[in-house]
Amino acid sequence: MSIEYVPVSEGEQDEPIELPTEEDGSLLLSTVAAQFATASGLKYRAGGRLRGVRLVDERLSPPAEGWAAHRYWCAFPRASPTPTPRPRCSDLIVLGLPWKTGEDAVREYFSAFGELLMVQVKRDVKTGLSKGFGFIKFADYEAQVRALGRRHMIDGRWCDVRIPNGKDGGATAHRKVFVGRCTESLTAEDLREYFGAFGQVTDVFVPRPFRAFSFVTFLDPEVAQSLCGQDHIIKGVSVNISTASPKRERGARGSQLLGWGLVEGGARVFNWAAGDWPAPQQPPAVHSHAPPAPLDTKLYLKYE
Repeated sequence: MSIEYVPVSEGEQDEPIELPTEEDGSLLLSTVAAQFATASGLKYRAGGRLRGVRLVDERLSPPAEGWAAHRYWCAFPRASPTPTPRPRCSDLIVLGLPWKTGEDAVREYFSAFGELLMVQVKRDVKTGLSKGFGFIKFADYEAQVRALGRRHMIDGRWCDVRIPNGKDGGATAHRKVFVGRCTESLTAEDLREYFGAFGQVTDVFVPRPFRAFSFVTFLDPEVAQSLCGQDHIIKGVSVNISTASPKRERGARGSQLLGWGLVEGGARVFNWAAGDWPAPQQPPAVHSHAPPAPLDTKLYLKYE
């Protein structure tokens, strides 16, 4: 059989190149790949339908009506999508547990969100009494997201679930934002509903008594950082979003992270969980002829 030339293009609309067949009338796949790298076969249209050319032992066989009856273009292997790594579950801290609540009650409550791999209530080594917090870990990441997205009523008390902070507080530093210029008309639910449109909100803190600001914590630190430096109007109130940074104070025992703080008008505002408050300190004694030094720290409890 004489050598025949087959018109082949990269795409259906591209200009074709004529490729030579072998003596038996087949077209080598290597001949096609020499002109069109990574090509894995040929296809053509017949009667308005898309058809593929038979490939056996790296040889492309002509259709029954012959090579000349059609125009051909390359088929390429589809790129395998890179599998998205499955997010790993973290050990979650449960804050504000009632003293009477044990591991069985914690497990029973959070099992409604998904399978639990670990449940632990922290207890005092000497007394065996609960310290008011514990740890849980879910088997499924979606269950973790559901648990982080709300507050929890356990044995008659509101509890919070969070991803534990690093020793330097950095884990929450990037997920928490400061909301300034708030008014008393804005409730925690208003803030949760509004900012929930940007990403998963894990915590909203509105200080009591009212102080014209709030803190909002997101599950994704990128969402939190993307909002910083912006003004938002929530129910007619213009608020400003900025970074909430942990403040460190140095005492006699060295540098210690006291809590989330913001210096505002000379007063530091801190947000500690229940049980984490430092012992109140008395102001240093002053001479009778000197005016007393004003205290510049005012504390606000988050948990009742």
